[in-house]
Amino acid sequence: MASAQRSRVPPDMAVGFIGAGRMAQAMARGFITSGIIKAGNITASDPDPRMLNYIKKNLGINITDSNKEVVQKSQMIVLAVKPNVVSLVLQEVSPTVSKEKLVVSIAGGIPISFIEKNLPEGSKVIRVMPNTPALVLAAASVLAPGKEVDSNDTELVIELLQCFGIVEPGSEKLLDAVTGLSGSGPAYAFTAIEALSDGGVKMGLPRDLAIKLAAQTLLGAAKMVLETGKHPGQLKDEVCSPGGTTIAAMHKLERGGFRATLIDAVEAATLRAKELGETK
Repeated sequence: MASAQRSRVPPDMAVGFIGAGRMAQAMARGFITSGIIKAGNITASDPDPRMLNYIKKNLGINITDSNKEVVQKSQMIVLAVKPNVVSLVLQEVSPTVSKEKLVVSIAGGIPISFIEKNLPEGSKVIRVMPNTPALVLAAASVLAPGKEVDSNDTELVIELLQCFGIVEPGSEKLLDAVTGLSGSGPAYAFTAIEALSDGGVKMGLPRDLAIKLAAQTLLGAAKMVLETGKHPGQLKDEVCSPGGTTIAAMHKLERGGFRATLIDAVEAATLRAKELGETK
């Protein structure tokens, strides 16, 4: 997680969230915890009053039922609504969006061009694909800037996103594949943890111990990839002793199509993301 030191973020920057769901809460929590944005400088809107009361109580941010108020009060507006309501929200807030404001969309499958088309000419739009581990400040995010965004805007958003995980800049054409890999990827990992723990239970381990061991094993393996810089295949080979238990298990995984199934999963999610984007 990034420190509270800032290079691009103004000390009293105001941030607004249209939509106050889990991802918006995770982002706001990251901003506040890091000290980069004050809770009093964050405003969120949502049609569900229970959601608003929850985030006010737990995060101490400002709440409203008016999307226009969020835009008016904020220098950066995070569009954190479901894709099917993006068009209606943009039509509603468009009159209050100026060229000075930065719109960051985390709405899955909605192209930058669609957002720009529904906002005033010259609006600055950045599209971001985060993932749910943002809830524990361990997100993997990729951002793509729109045509009116300059390098300072991009660097500011990168600095903010680093408050709750890693972030990489990229082009929008990559975001469908990003969705298929890291956007949907937590579900693949959760399924792997569940399956590994089922294996442990089958072999006699208590369920709670099996889940804890499986989760920590994936966490530790991921840290080894990120921190050692070694290729995953090399790290796998280092675990596989000649004639040992791990290589016997790897044979079973290969026979079961483990790698191919994961590749197919990423491909399927990517293609579905493309389909959703093409409807806009």
